[in-house]
Amino acid sequence: MGLFDKIKNAANQAGIADAVKSVTNKTETITFQNVPDTYEEFIALPQAQLSTPFETAAMTIVALSNYPVDKDASIKMLNYLRGPRPLSAYDIQFLRDRFMDKDYVARSFFVGATPANDYMPTEPYSIKVFENPYSYTNEGYARLFIRSGGADTERYCDMRKAKDGKWYLWEQYLLSDIRQPESANPWA
Repeated sequence: MGLFDKIKNAANQAGIADAVKSVTNKTETITFQNVPDTYEEFIALPQAQLSTPFETAAMTIVALSNYPVDKDASIKMLNYLRGPRPLSAYDIQFLRDRFMDKDYVARSFFVGATPANDYMPTEPYSIKVFENPYSYTNEGYARLFIRSGGADTERYCDMRKAKDGKWYLWEQYLLSDIRQPESANPWA
């Protein structure tokens, strides 16, 4: 019997293996036929009802993807997602700084967007949002994760459920640096 067999046997005896097998983390794929580029189209999407934290997380990616094209529309979309808590001047400056020379970070979260294709997603446009065992540790809040095609670890955003039953964007941690698109990378 090898080392890993001993560990597996010990886990089985302790019931840990069964407990780990029983834990399932939900993943939802939110699909958009088109990515809206106006505020009116954005709020007309069925996901704009913000009925689940998964929808709100995916809508956050859509709103951020608009920033390089139309900053004002993107900010208006984000304020919609934030509900009664609009972006502060600091938040707006943070967005401006993050998008200064990297227009591709937000679209890297769409399925099929990788450095090799300059982060151009495949159609229909989809975003996979998933939870982990700690996603709902604070009552009324959800922390959900999204993978970027240019990062080794997933990024996340926090949503908060309001009295109206909607899940609003509380905070996003999506705009950290990722690998450059191959067209901009002199070493690729």
